[in-house]
Amino acid sequence: MSTDHVLPAGLPPAPTDSVALRAESDRRADRFFRYLVTSAGLFVLVALAGAAASMLWGGRLAFSTFGLDFLTTTDWDAVGQKFGALVPIYGTLVTALIAMLIAVPVSFGIALFLTEVAPPWLRTPVASAIELLAGIPSIIYGMWGLFVFVPVMSATVIPFLTEHLGPLPIFGPLFQGPPLGIGMLTAGIVLAIMVIPFISSVMREVFLTVPTRLKESAYALGSTTWEVSWNVVLPYTRSAVIGGIFLGLGRALGETMAVTFVLGNAHRMTASLLMPGNSIAATIANEFSEADSEIYLSSLIALGFLLFIVTFVVLAIAKLMLMRLNRNEGHR
Repeated sequence: MSTDHVLPAGLPPAPTDSVALRAESDRRADRFFRYLVTSAGLFVLVALAGAAASMLWGGRLAFSTFGLDFLTTTDWDAVGQKFGALVPIYGTLVTALIAMLIAVPVSFGIALFLTEVAPPWLRTPVASAIELLAGIPSIIYGMWGLFVFVPVMSATVIPFLTEHLGPLPIFGPLFQGPPLGIGMLTAGIVLAIMVIPFISSVMREVFLTVPTRLKESAYALGSTTWEVSWNVVLPYTRSAVIGGIFLGLGRALGETMAVTFVLGNAHRMTASLLMPGNSIAATIANEFSEADSEIYLSSLIALGFLLFIVTFVVLAIAKLMLMRLNRNEGHR
């Protein structure tokens, strides 16, 4: 038998043409996939920068005309063409803060109930109901708030708050005012109801990632359900929980229709949470079609740019907090 084509012992067989062609095809496909996903990531950055630049360009007349006074004055006079963004900025921040003060503990309780307390037969229906609430359009929440929740606030909640909290020396001014029903407190509560499904869904999903052996070990040492939740579940998922909270905050800052229905849309600076106010998104939605001058339209676009900046700053703070938490956990 001929031994001309026998390879020395220990050497791999020579690659055939088909193997070489397959390797080259795989390399081309890998390069194409890398370019494709890179372009998708760059598209997000380009779209973000383009949106910011277009709003800044559209609001340049307002910024150049009013300067820093646009951020610090409460004037909003379409006839006299004097505009200030302080009232909408204040209303946006206050309503979002009220919403988060209500939504965060409620969402935390819902997530813990679904993962630690609820019987198995109840977990799936409740979780499905929460996901359905997240899919309801915001205008539905606004209509419900205006026709159902506002009368309840006007007849029951606001008179109670005015009577019992209004006379207090420090916090009393926050709860003084006529029982109109609409106002920043009402808008904040409606916003809280809207963002609870988002925050609670994120918390529930991350709580489910906690290894069972960690919780069982804590229970074996005699810990209660609350102690396991506070000392085991929450520290293990802290970064993701904070991310979910700021996701809900971003939704609350940019909400438009629901807030427009129940906020009152009044350009008035007041310390009372019971009085009507305004927000950036509600101002744009209400007045964009009525902008009859160039400076008026530019002021509304400038408000949109300010909302973009506020949301960007909030999300950047969230990212920095998450990075700091991760770094501290690494040091420990």
